[in-house]
Amino acid sequence: MRVFLIAGEPSGDALGAAVMAGLQQLAPGVTFTGVGGPRMMAKGMDSLFPMDELSVMGIAEVLPKYFHLKRRIRECADAVLADPPDLLLTIDSPDFCLRVARQVKAASDIRTVHYVAPTVWAWRPGRAAKMAQVIDHVLALLPFEPPLMQAAGMQCDFVGHPVVADPAASEAEAAAFRLAHGLGDVPLVLVLPGSRRAEVTRLAPVLGDVCARLLQHVPAARFVLPAAAPVAGLVTELTANWVQRPLILDPRETIPVAFAAEKRAAFRAADVAVAASGTVSLELAAAATPMVIAYDMSWLSRQIIRRMLITDTTTLVNLVSDTRAVPEFLGERCRAELIAPAVAETLQAPQVQAQAMDLTMARLGRDGEAPGLRAARAILDRLPTG
Repeated sequence: MRVFLIAGEPSGDALGAAVMAGLQQLAPGVTFTGVGGPRMMAKGMDSLFPMDELSVMGIAEVLPKYFHLKRRIRECADAVLADPPDLLLTIDSPDFCLRVARQVKAASDIRTVHYVAPTVWAWRPGRAAKMAQVIDHVLALLPFEPPLMQAAGMQCDFVGHPVVADPAASEAEAAAFRLAHGLGDVPLVLVLPGSRRAEVTRLAPVLGDVCARLLQHVPAARFVLPAAAPVAGLVTELTANWVQRPLILDPRETIPVAFAAEKRAAFRAADVAVAASGTVSLELAAAATPMVIAYDMSWLSRQIIRRMLITDTTTLVNLVSDTRAVPEFLGERCRAELIAPAVAETLQAPQVQAQAMDLTMARLGRDGEAPGLRAARAILDRLPTG
């Protein structure tokens, strides 16, 4: 069996490596070609070109590389068509991957599988029908996504979310984290302003005000901020004038494995988190850390998103658990005077979110087969016979 894979970001590289391992277990002798990062290459794939070339986000960043990306799309499609594999597996990065799939489908009947369903449950539901023109089978991370993909005409399997397979810190590691940083048993607040410059720049002042207001009600509170590598320097600058400077976990100061372990310990040690909207809510749920979600964007983006959203919540814990247990403050409501009381209330009554977080992890596949193996099994089960 031969599989051509394409991943364009580190998260896709992790998904790709996991499904490659699953396919190697279930279909011995399987071979891989395509584009991937270090994790996929470690599983035996030679990347046609560096995956980093595809990790581009935003109009301003994409425009200068537009013609180069078009050439890479054509290069990938030509490689697939020149030596047709049993299937083309594209992983997230839809702007790139689906364009490759479109060119492949225009010239062949090669089976196409896409890993990670588009968020049609939140906005632009028409994307599913457009995707169905070039994709045969979707591997979904969220349990409510298959019916939406199937309604558009694609096969779809829920294969579990990778967060359930991530390592988790123990209580002993959480206690060791507190001890190492002299935190004792003080109320510990995790502050997570995001991983992109624009969102960190916009959220850091708000979250600094949240922390200042929280200290008026909980004077003993301490704050810890695990910074994402691309914005670690910016985070240090933007928090310098906070009323209480947070303990910043800086990935530049240690090796990746050690930083990841310390970050997990911080998640487990925290009593509450205030976090930017995104998949971090699932990481917090995995650590059983109650949370408040906050997010803002430019005025123009607010107007556009408001008109496109088709759900009353964007927090994945709320969506997967089918509750509204996690408070969220988005757009115009992303204001410290609203967020701080919600953080204080969550700190005082963390059990309110406990059931929703536990249900979320159960529904995402905790205690079941590893998502990569489930994804591999779904691929093989759906392969046409004969």
